[in-house]
Amino acid sequence: MSTPNEHHDEHKISTDEVHVEQTKKKEPHPLTEIVQFALIALIIVIPIRWFIAQPFIVSGSSMENTFQSGEYLIVDQISYRFEEPAAGDVIIFRYPRNPSTFFIKRVIGVPGDTISIDGNVVTITNDENPNGYVLDEQYIKEMAPNTFLTEELGEREYFVMGDNRDYSSDSRAWGILQRENIVGRAFLRLFPFTEIEVMPGKNILTGTAIADISS
Repeated sequence: MSTPNEHHDEHKISTDEVHVEQTKKKEPHPLTEIVQFALIALIIVIPIRWFIAQPFIVSGSSMENTFQSGEYLIVDQISYRFEEPAAGDVIIFRYPRNPSTFFIKRVIGVPGDTISIDGNVVTITNDENPNGYVLDEQYIKEMAPNTFLTEELGEREYFVMGDNRDYSSDSRAWGILQRENIVGRAFLRLFPFTEIEVMPGKNILTGTAIADISS
């Protein structure tokens, strides 16, 4: 016959055993933890890549000497949700003739501008400069004097060119860039490490007014 204390001890042992078994059952499987971590990472990374920033690697020579092939860039995709691309910005966009391909170029003309290219002289005319001004483009690597065209930009239309213009497929070849094709602007150059830079290649376009040239 058991004493009251013995019954109490047996009850305690039994309770402890149940507790241990329940604890073991609640331990997650290692694969479950990996899947959970992957899901959390995707929930965080995908919105960032789609809406805020994403990496791009420069390919080709169209933006030399500002950018070299193989350089690693972070593209700011959020700023243009609150402001419009400005003349001088370096942007990444979907190639109008093949939207699955991405290009990097410099914005030369914005809505309201009229761009005239006479040989290798680029002139911008707009409301602020009704007589026009000739761009002073120190960033250009090469531009042969063989282009003659005039483009008037309407709403949500941009004119873009590569800095290495003799080796660039841009608005001179395939026309005006529509706003909806613009992905974002070059925000950070991460590689090579010796060339790390915030807002790489950004340049405020300056020039000489036609009236000043005439006088």
